[in-house]
Amino acid sequence: MSPGPAVPDRPDQPGRAVPGGVSADGTTPAARDRGTPTPAEAIPPELAPGAVPTEPTPDEDEVVPTGPTPGEAVATGPVPAGVGGGRAVPAGAGGVRAERAVLRLARPYLGRLVGAGLLAAATEFAGLALMATATWLLMSAAGRPPLDRLTVAIVAVRALAISRGVFRYAERLAGHDAVLRMITDVRARVFGTLAARRDTASQRSGDALSRLVSDVEAVQDLLLRVLVPGAAAALVSVLAVGGAALISLPAAGVLAAGLLVAGVALPALATVLTRRAADEVAPLRGALAVDAVDLTHGAADLAAFGATGAALGAADRRSRRLARLERRLAAVGFALDAAGVLVGGLTAAAVVAVALRAGVGGVLVGVLAVGALAAVEVALALVGAARQRTQLRAALARVAVLLTGPVPATGAGPTAGAGAGVPGHHVRFDEVTVRYRAGAAPALDRVGLDLPAGRRVAVVGPSGAGKSTLAAVLTGAVRPNAGRVTLDGVDVSAYPAEELPRSIGGLLAEAYVFHASVRENLLLGRPGAGEAELAAATRAAGLLDWVRAQPAGWDTVVGEEGGQLSGGQRQRLALARALLAAPAVLVLDEPTEGLDPAAADAVLASALAATPAGHSVLLISHRLSGLAELDEIVVLDAGRVVQRGRHAELVARPGWYREQWLLQEAAERGYLALTP
Repeated sequence: MSPGPAVPDRPDQPGRAVPGGVSADGTTPAARDRGTPTPAEAIPPELAPGAVPTEPTPDEDEVVPTGPTPGEAVATGPVPAGVGGGRAVPAGAGGVRAERAVLRLARPYLGRLVGAGLLAAATEFAGLALMATATWLLMSAAGRPPLDRLTVAIVAVRALAISRGVFRYAERLAGHDAVLRMITDVRARVFGTLAARRDTASQRSGDALSRLVSDVEAVQDLLLRVLVPGAAAALVSVLAVGGAALISLPAAGVLAAGLLVAGVALPALATVLTRRAADEVAPLRGALAVDAVDLTHGAADLAAFGATGAALGAADRRSRRLARLERRLAAVGFALDAAGVLVGGLTAAAVVAVALRAGVGGVLVGVLAVGALAAVEVALALVGAARQRTQLRAALARVAVLLTGPVPATGAGPTAGAGAGVPGHHVRFDEVTVRYRAGAAPALDRVGLDLPAGRRVAVVGPSGAGKSTLAAVLTGAVRPNAGRVTLDGVDVSAYPAEELPRSIGGLLAEAYVFHASVRENLLLGRPGAGEAELAAATRAAGLLDWVRAQPAGWDTVVGEEGGQLSGGQRQRLALARALLAAPAVLVLDEPTEGLDPAAADAVLASALAATPAGHSVLLISHRLSGLAELDEIVVLDAGRVVQRGRHAELVARPGWYREQWLLQEAAERGYLALTP
């Protein structure tokens, strides 16, 4: 689904769009105003009540349009340029390149992976040797020889049975240890790239979730289900042919031919038969994740537009398409497995016939027959590896395009509390205009703003005036249609991803709180911060007393999206993280939201006092209390600057600021009640 229309009379809140897309500023529909649609809000034709989307035919080989592409992702803050992202359709050399890009991250763990591969080969060889030895033992015992002739075989059978289990356990331990370490690096890089995207116009949080979970797990499967078992099967097949050659060269030749069919021809056939369907699976899974997010978080918006049925229908079509593809893959897999069993039986029969013709003894013929069956079964692991590799191609390609993102810093950032090492910067808005869609009223209309180092400016105005859009433009999340925003004379969009957040950042709208401890959430602002720095930041945000009152202290887990915290505590935690990061230009978008008036004034004053000297502040607030000490107050209305000056000046002259100041003062003193 394409992004729905923005509300014309509220240009800085384009999130009131039909779920299925996001607004041009990268905000998900459910995160914004859920008011009743105005008559001016047109409903997209494909989501109009009664609209019947085109149903793909069961034999259709094209993927139902899914919206997200490898270039689409979630951005939560200032973001870099230069991270490419077209649709990655793995084919031929493209799939190989994607695998190479992924496997480069495995180099630090190469020793562990090689060890896992050797242990896997030892496991399979122990199983093959166990079958051959047990066959020799049973057939020899049928002739009732002296017991001492069977003692070695009996001990060998026991040793092989035990060693097979030990080798398998050790292989799983070594392989998963290496892969889980690698997956941590991959997921961190993917998250860093997703968070650093500038192309916010088509961000889809469900697709980003699919990339972080399902697609990254494809990297794990590539190692554990393709490379390790495939290498082990190839090595054991060679050893099996060598062992058969010790008994009969002709039989070894037949066995080699059977293993080539099972280990080369069938895997090639599996790749050909499953490639087309497998390449569609990962994008469809990403699309279904998008649908799940849209249908849950955007349920109210869908209902308001009468588009719930259309959205459910689109999701149902994609789910049925995915089910058809998976059934097709399952049928191909069954056919290949049946062909593998047939190849195993024919190979064993041919080995027996050739061995008897060559005059091999009866017991050894039985050993060759059972060994051939076991060897072909081992080689058939290559068929499974080929099928798995084909199914992973699309997911690996989606991951590979994100592995060029920034490596997460482990100790970077300014030092304690004074923001040392981060110089002040001069920010300037020159006639900035932002328009979210053609024909709509501009969210910002030729806005000019000067924010030199050390200056503190507040931006206020009614809802929909363009305040959040202004912050998004400053942080690089939204690019202006006209005009420019410069940082020390250089366009903000030209700054690299790893540099801009250190210079411009802070508390943006709906800052995310992770399901982790208080300490871990704070350290996102500055990974190398010590406890004294954490205490200073939380004290400035008014959260330190609460942290010290918790039994676990800094290790208190805050829950999914800060669910264990109140709204005010969650906001203070996000504010403390922003203060700890101490960027040169601190952006605070409604930092006291959810707090009572007295606490809001105290927290705002404390946060401003904690900002290092020489650092500038851009404060966005609907509350006018506490702004008297700021250098300038800019009043926006309908995207335009309608008033500017200091607090005392604006209160003294008629206008929006004076009216709102009197209303808020009266409301907080209990003289009247304000309603939305």
